[in-house]
Amino acid sequence: MIFSPLPNNNTNNTSPQTSLLSPLLSFFRSPVSHLYPEPGPIFYTMSTLSDFLDLSQSSLKWAALSVAFNPIFWNIVARAEYRKHYLTRIFGNPYYGCYFLAIAIFTLGIVRDHVYQLALEGQPYYAPVHQPILGGVLFAVGSVLVLSSMYALGVTGTYLGDYFGILMDAPVTGFPFNVTGSPMYWGSTLNFLGVALYKGKVAGILLTAEVFILYWFALQWEDPFTAEIYAKRERDRAKAKQGGKSQ
Repeated sequence: MIFSPLPNNNTNNTSPQTSLLSPLLSFFRSPVSHLYPEPGPIFYTMSTLSDFLDLSQSSLKWAALSVAFNPIFWNIVARAEYRKHYLTRIFGNPYYGCYFLAIAIFTLGIVRDHVYQLALEGQPYYAPVHQPILGGVLFAVGSVLVLSSMYALGVTGTYLGDYFGILMDAPVTGFPFNVTGSPMYWGSTLNFLGVALYKGKVAGILLTAEVFILYWFALQWEDPFTAEIYAKRERDRAKAKQGGKSQ
């Protein structure tokens, strides 16, 4: 008698070959999403003020005060000297008085710049305003304007010698005064902005805006007054010539 094998209906009974291939078969039967899972939710965060500006830093307040103090100081002292000659009387000579004021202004400028650097160190870094190349170029241009104007004017011309009666024979019209009428002020403003962009600090840009505004107001006060000083000299010269002719 010939016996034919009956089919095995026991599902729990799998051949060794099937059990070995089942992981591979299940892999190919799996949906494609197993290979390329759907991305999870994307969360967007909005920048807050504290991300790029820390108003609680005391160094920022000191920097703002220093920026405001300097032009107010030298304008008050210079006008007092013009009207009452306090420094000339103290030092016995207008040149010595002017040199003293020059040292005071220069020292205050160094202190202001140092406080500005300290303020930026304590402020958050903000990548969108970090432009080191542009910042370096602006700082270089500003330095050229400042140094070249000091060279052209000399100590007394730079540091308000006209308020002491130390007047120049003629206005300086060469570089950098053929670029801007106030190269010292605008060059200094570019220096502040250049440092802010080089370090990537929003606080530096705000302090630069303060510098710009204060210098702009200072020029509205200084330029007419200085022009009147030289106009008075010309009137006095004209009177002296007329007096000489009448004699």
